[in-house]
Amino acid sequence: MTDTLPTGATIGILGGGQLGRMLSVAAARLGFKTVIFEPASDCPASHVAQRHIQADYTDEDALRRFAEAVDVITYEFENIPTAALDLLEKLRPVRPDRRALRVSQDRLLEKAFLSDLGLMTAPFAAVDDAVDLAEAMDEIGTPAILKTRRFGYDDKGQARIMSPADAEQALADMAGQPAIYEGFVEFSHEVSVIAARNQTGDVACYDPGENVHEGGILRTTTVPARLTSAQRTDAVLLAAKILNSLKYIGVMGVELFVTPKGLIVNEFAPRVHNSGHWTQAGCAIDQFEQHIRAVAGWPLGDGTRYADVVMENLIGADMDRVADLARAPGVSLHLYGKAEVKPGRKMGHINRIVTKS
Repeated sequence: MTDTLPTGATIGILGGGQLGRMLSVAAARLGFKTVIFEPASDCPASHVAQRHIQADYTDEDALRRFAEAVDVITYEFENIPTAALDLLEKLRPVRPDRRALRVSQDRLLEKAFLSDLGLMTAPFAAVDDAVDLAEAMDEIGTPAILKTRRFGYDDKGQARIMSPADAEQALADMAGQPAIYEGFVEFSHEVSVIAARNQTGDVACYDPGENVHEGGILRTTTVPARLTSAQRTDAVLLAAKILNSLKYIGVMGVELFVTPKGLIVNEFAPRVHNSGHWTQAGCAIDQFEQHIRAVAGWPLGDGTRYADVVMENLIGADMDRVADLARAPGVSLHLYGKAEVKPGRKMGHINRIVTKS
């Protein structure tokens, strides 16, 4: 059964960052209202949403007010406290649902889930102490990366182990948190697939984009990615396999390593994704509208790519380039309204249409 929201309905968004901002804009284009739940004041999404409930995720009264003000709930980041979700899902539908969050919030569960689906991942092992780490190094070898199982993004909560001599410091960097040891993967480049699934089980995937990171932060995504026709098909099919296994509703980003042995799944994010921003310039229906359509019970839109695009994040001092970028041909500028420029902080992005010579 499809629960279709009529125009004029209200969508609640947990998190008030730039993804929530762009989701709110997409919702407004379809005639929906949005309410943001975000502890911080003057957050990017609050500038465009109809209402901002500023409260901590431990504030049960505020969470109830939020639920009562909306018809369905979605989120722009995955590290939502479990207790808050326990309360909210009893009051309103939460899309995507708890299973996708539970798996993606824990890197060990995520790797095990992907492996059980028959998808290739980096070799991995659970690490809770020095004994576990020594056993993981013996079994998997070095170089490798030690990561906290939860609450890590943009290279945070990670430590490289190039040799056994790095192990002690890497474990100390985890600050006593449960960790996962992942062996290095030899790959030529990274790509990601932005995929969507709605309540009736329809799946739509965007063309894979090729990602370049600097300092652990996404710098650019280029479409089309350097993939063979077979690799492109494999990327879309494995993304669909993840969506269907989770009975997912919404948009998901799936990151893949391209290797001679095939595509290796790095991770997936149960939300709209930075590497999908190019869809704002390359498709009739971008990832943000696609997500709103899915959670609202609408048909998925046409995500066919009609242009070659390079998306570039504007990070920190890149804001000094805004005046020039605003005059550049073929460039659409998206600024997030963040008050303070900081090194490593995503302040906006551009989408540049690539003209074919």
